[in-house]
Amino acid sequence: MKIAYSITAALLLGGTAATLALQAPGTAQTAQNEPGAIVPASAPRPGAPMSFADLAARLQPSVVNISTTQRVEVQQQNPFAGTPFGDLFGGDDSPFGGGGGGGGGSGGRPITREAQSLGSGFIISADGYIVTNNHVISAERGQGARAVVESIKVTLPDKREYKATLVGRDVASDIAVLKIDATGLPFVRFGDSTSARVGDWVVAIGNPFGLDSTVTAGIVSALHRNIGSGSYDRYIQTDASINRGNSGGPMFDLNGNVIGINTAIFSPTGGNVGIGFAIPAEQALPIVNTLRGGGKVRRGYLGVGIQPLDEGTADALGLPKNRGELISRVEPNEPAARAGIKQGDVIVRVDGREVTPDQTLSFIVGGLPVGSRIPIELLRDGKKQQVVAVIGERPPEEKLAALGTGEPDLNDGNSPTDPKKGADVARELLGLATQALTPEITRQLGLRDGVKGVVIGAVDPASDAAAKGLQRGDIILSANQRPTLSPTDLAGAASEARKAGRTNVLLQVQRGNRPPAYLPVKINKG
Repeated sequence: MKIAYSITAALLLGGTAATLALQAPGTAQTAQNEPGAIVPASAPRPGAPMSFADLAARLQPSVVNISTTQRVEVQQQNPFAGTPFGDLFGGDDSPFGGGGGGGGGSGGRPITREAQSLGSGFIISADGYIVTNNHVISAERGQGARAVVESIKVTLPDKREYKATLVGRDVASDIAVLKIDATGLPFVRFGDSTSARVGDWVVAIGNPFGLDSTVTAGIVSALHRNIGSGSYDRYIQTDASINRGNSGGPMFDLNGNVIGINTAIFSPTGGNVGIGFAIPAEQALPIVNTLRGGGKVRRGYLGVGIQPLDEGTADALGLPKNRGELISRVEPNEPAARAGIKQGDVIVRVDGREVTPDQTLSFIVGGLPVGSRIPIELLRDGKKQQVVAVIGERPPEEKLAALGTGEPDLNDGNSPTDPKKGADVARELLGLATQALTPEITRQLGLRDGVKGVVIGAVDPASDAAAKGLQRGDIILSANQRPTLSPTDLAGAASEARKAGRTNVLLQVQRGNRPPAYLPVKINKG
């Protein structure tokens, strides 16, 4: 695919004449002090560089262009499908090849095309080790295509080209290390990203849109930014211009040290809008060193599903918001289960570090040594408890994706004494018409055996429950961390929450046989 670029430079001449007034040297100061006088540009304020030119000249030779050649297999489409000419395309005896089935939807054998991707990287040693993003050297995905990377090419700023070999990659952090067969190369070093402050100058160098060795400058806009891209979000945000093709390139401080790897942008248009993100050096360097040495990146693991403690959830539990994370699932026979952590617990501190949106449970645990014994502070039924967990090793991502199908471990509750009254109160307070989950309803909904809760029969469209997406057929397993075996249980939890001055009830909801999730629902005012 070719991309056309249109670069237009225009010189605008105004309609008035420009006059250059020359003054004698002795009158310059007086002229500047006169009201309305034009004052010549002064030097930048203290701390701001006069120019980035020397820094750019020193750093540019170490920033490279990375391109891949990929073989992409795409299912051929029959443009004549459904017409009398369908057999001309894709039939076994057609002039266009076999295997399509004539008038079928796809119409022919898969075709193979070549594709290329572009990105950036930077040299970290004179003998040719290079750091980039994993996604820069990964095969493209989507639209039913299957792709294989056949070669990786590195182009230096002086136009020398090398075939690169992949030393190692870490998908979770989006970091890869390459090697080219060269010596005496210019290289850069990682710096200390922990000392970066919001407002510090930074310089980004890369190859946006294939435009080689482009230098942009800006400031650190935010630290520890979580953008929802994975379990280890902790980006440096910058307003230095970053676009497609900058991925994998370095973010430098004014000492010329790499404090980040440019990785992502936030953009409604696909181009720079002043919000870019870089992996901090403190996070990247240990991974780079491990990959460069031929090792495997090992991360700590507890074996839990988690949800952030947002405002509604925190209110329902009577806890401060944005402090701690809610355990929505505990995998059997994993470190959390062996330590006694239960579904519904709120973990607030791990190894002495507070769990916050900037320092998530996944981030903290992922950085802990496998096999270490770690104290964990949690809240259960409003009371603080402490357990000790032996940190396990995080399984591959494909295995994690298959987890989370187990049923919740609900304790037995008392049988309801007045189901009709409970149903009325639940409808009044939450806008939910519910009934006990019977074996017949369980079969009708196709649920696995052992699910216990109340089933939603109707949702008041004006309620917060409707706004949160609850619908007929959803199962409420618990309310405020207590099992709901009847509408009375649900009504009791909502009534107690309102008496305690809370505005939300925390519901644990299951839809079909999907893993359950916690959802705060506002109590109707009455």
